[in-house]
Amino acid sequence: MIELIAGISFFIPSAPIPPKARGRRGFDLRAAIATAEAIAPCVLWIDELEKGFAGSASSGSSDGGTSARVFGSLLNWLKDKTSPVFIVATANDVSQLPPELLRKGRWDESWFVDLPDVKERAAIWDIVIEKYGRDKAAYDTAVLARANELHTGAEIEAAFVEALHRGFAEEREPGEFDLGEVLCESVPLAVSMSESIERLRNWAKGRARGASSATRPVIRAT
Repeated sequence: MIELIAGISFFIPSAPIPPKARGRRGFDLRAAIATAEAIAPCVLWIDELEKGFAGSASSGSSDGGTSARVFGSLLNWLKDKTSPVFIVATANDVSQLPPELLRKGRWDESWFVDLPDVKERAAIWDIVIEKYGRDKAAYDTAVLARANELHTGAEIEAAFVEALHRGFAEEREPGEFDLGEVLCESVPLAVSMSESIERLRNWAKGRARGASSATRPVIRAT
Protein backbone atom coordinates (compact mmCIF):
# COMPACT_ATOMS: atom_id res chain seq x y z
CA MET A 1 0.00 0.00 0.00
CA ILE A 2 1.30 3.44 -0.94
CA GLU A 3 -0.48 6.26 0.85
CA LEU A 4 -0.21 10.03 0.86
CA ILE A 5 -0.91 12.03 3.99
CA ALA A 6 -3.53 13.89 2.00
CA GLY A 7 -5.65 10.76 2.16
CA ILE A 8 -5.00 9.46 -1.35
CA SER A 9 -3.93 5.81 -1.48
CA PHE A 10 -2.89 3.37 -4.16
CA PHE A 11 -2.83 -0.40 -3.70
CA ILE A 12 0.03 -2.24 -5.34
CA PRO A 13 -0.65 -6.00 -5.02
CA SER A 14 2.11 -8.31 -3.84
CA ALA A 15 0.55 -11.53 -5.13
CA PRO A 16 1.37 -12.93 -8.59
CA ILE A 17 -0.38 -10.94 -11.29
CA PRO A 18 -2.68 -12.66 -13.79
CA PRO A 19 -1.64 -12.18 -17.44
CA LYS A 20 -4.58 -9.85 -18.21
CA ALA A 21 -3.69 -7.59 -15.28
CA ARG A 22 0.04 -7.33 -15.93
CA GLY A 23 1.10 -3.72 -16.20
CA ARG A 24 -1.51 -2.53 -13.72
CA ARG A 25 0.99 -2.52 -10.85
CA GLY A 26 3.33 -0.27 -12.83
CA PHE A 27 0.45 2.05 -13.62
CA ASP A 28 -0.46 2.32 -9.93
CA LEU A 29 3.11 3.19 -8.98
CA ARG A 30 3.38 5.83 -11.70
CA ALA A 31 0.04 7.29 -10.61
CA ALA A 32 1.16 7.41 -6.97
CA ILE A 33 4.45 9.09 -7.88
CA ALA A 34 2.74 11.59 -10.19
CA THR A 35 0.18 12.47 -7.52
CA ALA A 36 2.85 12.86 -4.84
CA GLU A 37 4.89 15.19 -7.01
CA ALA A 38 1.79 17.18 -7.97
CA ILE A 39 0.81 17.93 -4.36
CA ALA A 40 4.35 18.24 -2.98
CA PRO A 41 5.55 19.05 -0.42
CA CYS A 42 4.07 15.93 1.10
CA VAL A 43 4.90 12.68 2.87
CA LEU A 44 4.64 9.44 0.90
CA TRP A 45 4.07 6.40 3.13
CA ILE A 46 4.93 2.95 1.75
CA ASP A 47 3.64 0.27 4.10
CA GLU A 48 5.09 -3.27 4.24
CA LEU A 49 7.56 -2.57 1.47
CA GLU A 50 8.86 -6.14 1.33
CA LYS A 51 5.49 -7.54 0.27
CA GLY A 52 5.50 -5.47 -2.89
CA PHE A 53 9.07 -6.09 -4.04
CA ALA A 54 10.25 -9.32 -2.40
CA GLY A 55 9.72 -11.28 -5.63
CA SER A 56 11.42 -8.87 -7.99
CA ALA A 57 14.43 -11.18 -8.46
CA SER A 58 12.24 -13.98 -9.86
CA SER A 59 9.86 -11.62 -11.60
CA GLY A 60 10.76 -12.89 -15.07
CA SER A 61 9.23 -16.31 -14.39
CA SER A 62 6.42 -15.29 -12.02
CA ASP A 63 4.78 -12.23 -13.57
CA GLY A 64 6.44 -11.57 -16.88
CA GLY A 65 8.94 -9.11 -15.41
CA THR A 66 6.32 -6.67 -14.10
CA SER A 67 7.63 -6.64 -10.52
CA ALA A 68 11.20 -6.11 -11.70
CA ARG A 69 10.19 -3.16 -13.88
CA VAL A 70 8.15 -1.58 -11.09
CA PHE A 71 11.03 -2.10 -8.67
CA GLY A 72 13.43 -0.48 -11.13
CA SER A 73 11.10 2.47 -11.58
CA LEU A 74 10.99 3.04 -7.82
CA LEU A 75 14.78 2.85 -7.52
CA ASN A 76 15.23 5.36 -10.34
CA TRP A 77 12.73 7.74 -8.78
CA LEU A 78 14.37 7.50 -5.35
CA LYS A 79 17.70 8.33 -6.96
CA ASP A 80 16.63 11.08 -9.36
CA LYS A 81 13.62 12.82 -7.76
CA THR A 82 13.92 16.54 -7.15
CA SER A 83 10.40 17.26 -5.86
CA PRO A 84 9.98 17.75 -2.06
CA VAL A 85 8.42 14.35 -1.39
CA PHE A 86 9.51 12.89 1.96
CA ILE A 87 9.30 9.08 1.81
CA VAL A 88 8.71 6.82 4.79
CA ALA A 89 8.62 3.04 4.32
CA THR A 90 8.04 0.15 6.71
CA ALA A 91 9.05 -3.50 6.47
CA ASN A 92 8.23 -6.37 8.79
CA ASP A 93 11.02 -8.53 7.42
CA VAL A 94 13.93 -6.61 5.91
CA SER A 95 15.66 -9.86 4.91
CA GLN A 96 13.15 -10.16 2.05
CA LEU A 97 14.11 -6.79 0.56
CA PRO A 98 16.47 -6.69 -2.44
CA PRO A 99 19.97 -5.52 -1.39
CA GLU A 100 20.01 -2.65 -3.88
CA LEU A 101 17.02 -1.12 -2.10
CA LEU A 102 18.91 -0.92 1.19
CA ARG A 103 22.21 0.55 0.03
CA LYS A 104 23.39 3.92 1.30
CA GLY A 105 21.86 6.80 -0.60
CA ARG A 106 18.45 5.24 -1.08
CA TRP A 107 17.29 6.34 2.36
CA ASP A 108 18.47 9.05 4.73
CA GLU A 109 18.24 6.68 7.68
CA SER A 110 17.13 3.19 8.67
CA TRP A 111 15.38 2.69 12.01
CA PHE A 112 14.67 -0.47 13.94
CA VAL A 113 11.46 -0.36 15.98
CA ASP A 114 11.67 -2.98 18.72
CA LEU A 115 9.09 -4.02 21.30
CA PRO A 116 7.91 -1.06 23.41
CA ASP A 117 9.62 -0.57 26.77
CA VAL A 118 7.69 0.00 30.01
CA LYS A 119 7.30 3.78 29.53
CA GLU A 120 6.18 3.33 25.96
CA ARG A 121 3.68 0.65 26.96
CA ALA A 122 2.23 2.94 29.63
CA ALA A 123 1.82 5.67 27.00
CA ILE A 124 0.16 3.16 24.65
CA TRP A 125 -2.29 2.16 27.40
CA ASP A 126 -3.20 5.84 27.89
CA ILE A 127 -3.81 6.28 24.16
CA VAL A 128 -5.85 3.08 23.81
CA ILE A 129 -8.02 3.78 26.86
CA GLU A 130 -8.86 7.28 25.65
CA LYS A 131 -9.42 6.01 22.09
CA TYR A 132 -12.33 3.90 23.36
CA GLY A 133 -13.85 6.73 25.36
CA ARG A 134 -12.68 5.70 28.84
CA ASP A 135 -10.91 7.75 31.50
CA LYS A 136 -7.27 6.75 31.69
CA ALA A 137 -7.17 7.96 35.31
CA ALA A 138 -9.42 5.01 36.20
CA TYR A 139 -6.60 2.60 35.35
CA ASP A 140 -3.09 2.26 36.73
CA THR A 141 -1.33 2.19 33.40
CA ALA A 142 2.08 1.93 35.05
CA VAL A 143 1.05 -1.39 36.61
CA LEU A 144 -0.53 -2.56 33.36
CA ALA A 145 2.67 -1.68 31.49
CA ARG A 146 4.72 -3.87 33.81
CA ALA A 147 2.23 -6.72 33.41
CA ASN A 148 2.55 -6.99 29.63
CA GLU A 149 6.28 -6.83 29.01
CA LEU A 150 6.30 -8.53 25.62
CA HIS A 151 3.11 -7.12 24.10
CA THR A 152 3.07 -4.83 21.08
CA GLY A 153 0.84 -1.79 20.71
CA ALA A 154 -1.64 -3.75 18.60
CA GLU A 155 -1.77 -6.50 21.23
CA ILE A 156 -2.37 -3.95 23.99
CA GLU A 157 -5.31 -2.54 22.04
CA ALA A 158 -6.66 -6.05 21.38
CA ALA A 159 -6.46 -6.81 25.11
CA PHE A 160 -8.42 -3.69 25.98
CA VAL A 161 -11.08 -4.48 23.37
CA GLU A 162 -11.42 -8.01 24.78
CA ALA A 163 -11.84 -6.56 28.27
CA LEU A 164 -14.52 -4.21 26.92
CA HIS A 165 -16.39 -7.21 25.51
CA ARG A 166 -16.23 -9.02 28.84
CA GLY A 167 -17.48 -5.97 30.69
CA PHE A 168 -20.28 -5.42 28.17
CA ALA A 169 -21.43 -9.03 28.57
CA GLU A 170 -21.85 -8.40 32.30
CA GLU A 171 -23.24 -4.85 31.88
CA ARG A 172 -20.32 -3.12 33.58
CA GLU A 173 -17.15 -1.25 32.77
CA PRO A 174 -13.97 -3.32 32.38
CA GLY A 175 -11.55 -3.14 35.27
CA GLU A 176 -7.89 -3.85 35.78
CA PHE A 177 -8.75 -7.41 36.85
CA ASP A 178 -10.34 -8.01 33.44
CA LEU A 179 -7.28 -6.65 31.72
CA GLY A 180 -5.02 -8.81 33.84
CA GLU A 181 -7.00 -11.92 32.94
CA VAL A 182 -6.87 -11.10 29.23
CA LEU A 183 -3.13 -10.47 29.36
CA CYS A 184 -2.49 -13.73 31.20
CA GLU A 185 -4.53 -15.72 28.69
CA SER A 186 -3.00 -14.16 25.58
CA VAL A 187 0.25 -15.30 23.98
CA PRO A 188 2.08 -12.32 22.49
CA LEU A 189 3.75 -12.55 19.10
CA ALA A 190 7.11 -12.00 20.80
CA VAL A 191 6.68 -15.44 22.39
CA SER A 192 5.11 -17.38 19.52
CA MET A 193 7.58 -15.90 17.01
CA SER A 194 10.53 -15.34 19.35
CA GLU A 195 13.09 -16.78 16.91
CA SER A 196 12.03 -14.40 14.12
CA ILE A 197 12.16 -11.36 16.39
CA GLU A 198 15.61 -12.26 17.71
CA ARG A 199 16.76 -12.70 14.12
CA LEU A 200 15.52 -9.21 13.28
CA ARG A 201 17.25 -7.80 16.37
CA ASN A 202 20.51 -9.41 15.34
CA TRP A 203 20.13 -8.04 11.82
CA ALA A 204 19.56 -4.53 13.14
CA LYS A 205 22.78 -4.46 15.16
CA GLY A 206 25.14 -2.19 13.25
CA ARG A 207 22.70 -1.82 10.35
CA ALA A 208 19.91 0.38 11.74
CA ARG A 209 19.44 2.99 14.44
CA GLY A 210 17.24 2.10 17.38
CA ALA A 211 13.99 4.02 17.55
CA SER A 212 14.40 4.11 21.33
CA SER A 213 17.50 4.21 23.50
CA ALA A 214 15.84 2.22 26.27
CA THR A 215 16.68 -1.35 27.11
CA ARG A 216 14.45 -3.73 25.20
CA PRO A 217 12.42 -6.48 26.88
CA VAL A 218 14.26 -9.80 26.85
CA ILE A 219 12.44 -12.69 25.16
CA ARG A 220 12.87 -15.94 27.06
CA ALA A 221 12.02 -19.19 25.35
CA THR A 222 9.39 -21.25 27.16
